[in-house]
Amino acid sequence: ANQECNRPKLAPLNEGGLSELLNKQISSLQDENEKLKARLRKTESQATSALDEKSKLERAVKDLQRIQGDQNLALKNKEITNLEDTVVALRSDFQKTLNASTVTPKHLEENLVAMKHDFLKVQEKLTVAEKELENKFQQTAAYRNMKEMLTKKNDQIKEIRKRLSKYEPDE
Repeated sequence: ANQECNRPKLAPLNEGGLSELLNKQISSLQDENEKLKARLRKTESQATSALDEKSKLERAVKDLQRIQGDQNLALKNKEITNLEDTVVALRSDFQKTLNASTVTPKHLEENLVAMKHDFLKVQEKLTVAEKELENKFQQTAAYRNMKEMLTKKNDQIKEIRKRLSKYEPDE
């Protein structure tokens, strides 16, 4: 019985009290609505900036890949030139051998085998050099940093989309 006396009692509503209460409720809801709109604008802005950053990073990665391609092309051109020089030298040696008076079929066959071995060695060196260049490029700090930044931005975009999906129904 004592607890009932201590409870605060509601003031009786007069005629203007009901509309005043409704107006306060409407005002409160409008304030909350404005806060949610501001939060949504902020989240959309973050999503937009994250997408812009992702686009910049993707362009940077493409530029790095193009640069790597240019380096690979230069290396291949150099190797091709070296191979062409080797072939010219081998042809010259072969021509000298043909012109020599002591040419035998066995000697020609030995020269041919030696040329094939030289060619395979040069080809193997080219393959190894290409692999080393690819590995060196992927170990560069710029490449790793770009890849790490791109991964972070993708994660941020996923999180922002997840948060946005709470406020926007699926269309």
